[in-house]
Amino acid sequence: MALPAHDEPRPADRQVAWVFDLNKCIGCQTCSVACKSLWAQDEGMEYQWWCSVNTLPGRGHPRDWETMGGGYKDGVPQPGRVPTREEWGGGWDFNYDEVLFSGKGRSVHLQPKGEPPAWGPNWDEDQGAGEFPNAYYFYMPRLCNHCTKPVCAEVCPSGAIYKRPEDGVVLIDETRCSGAQRCIEACPYKKIALNIARNVSQSCIGCFPRLEQGVAPACVRQCPGRAVWFGFLDDVEGPVHRLVNEWQVALPLHAEYGTVPNVFYVPPLGAARLNPDGSLDETAPRIPAEYLRGLFGPGVDQALETLKAEMAKMRDGGTSELMDTLIAYVWKEMFRPFDRDPADITWGDAAPASVPAP
Repeated sequence: MALPAHDEPRPADRQVAWVFDLNKCIGCQTCSVACKSLWAQDEGMEYQWWCSVNTLPGRGHPRDWETMGGGYKDGVPQPGRVPTREEWGGGWDFNYDEVLFSGKGRSVHLQPKGEPPAWGPNWDEDQGAGEFPNAYYFYMPRLCNHCTKPVCAEVCPSGAIYKRPEDGVVLIDETRCSGAQRCIEACPYKKIALNIARNVSQSCIGCFPRLEQGVAPACVRQCPGRAVWFGFLDDVEGPVHRLVNEWQVALPLHAEYGTVPNVFYVPPLGAARLNPDGSLDETAPRIPAEYLRGLFGPGVDQALETLKAEMAKMRDGGTSELMDTLIAYVWKEMFRPFDRDPADITWGDAAPASVPAP
């Protein structure tokens, strides 16, 4: 994909951000499929899922990405490694033509063709952790974090990676990319992949052609559970700013990596533990606090307490701006000012040159 020309990298003037409420995400994969269908259909992108929804606790996608290094330590880029093709995994290939078009009727049935992959974008779906009756899991959508300090851009030997000054979206100029994969090594979240047909790195583009027309990204607008907010972090009246900076209930994933990510998560509250007699132990959350701290840092404790207090206030008949925001009564308010209906746009004229129309 040829992207708009850019000057030397400079800090963004404004920064867009995503907030995912993990208490509302149902793991339906609508965001993943919307992104895949829109942006990752070309040759060499078959294994790429720019947005993926994984079950946690789990090994994730690519497999065991949290152990692959990268990021910053004391402001210095840290060594990492490129996931193997097996760790990326892929989809299953079935004998659709034989079953549907060969005229063999009921003598054949759907079955995998060739060697099945050893991993995939949601391989350990719904497995989770814990033991009955206190097993637990939750879902986490992951995409490029469009970091404020993108380590991928710092290590790129060809200067192909940059942040758009108008919205902070991180892009890869494929006309400059040499396929060195330093960006993949350095990204601690492993959300950059190599196009194996063209030998260029590719990742989420923040649906920037949509942003330029006032339309929210596909992963945001397509979510059926109203679980994703999107907007500028400096919009003090917007829900993203309030969830992240005012109420501080939306937290970055692995902030210790040092890249200052701009995808945030409202942590899962989880159910109370069950005692051997079947009664509830309200003092012991089923999702271990130490596990959530490992993902979101020590601020997760206060975030969960804030959520619980505001929920209790509502149950007692009071009001809560935070709960009203998370309930999202009016869905278009979740991603202002990017609330324009894409059906009102003639995309062939609106999209930048050489960029596929959304």
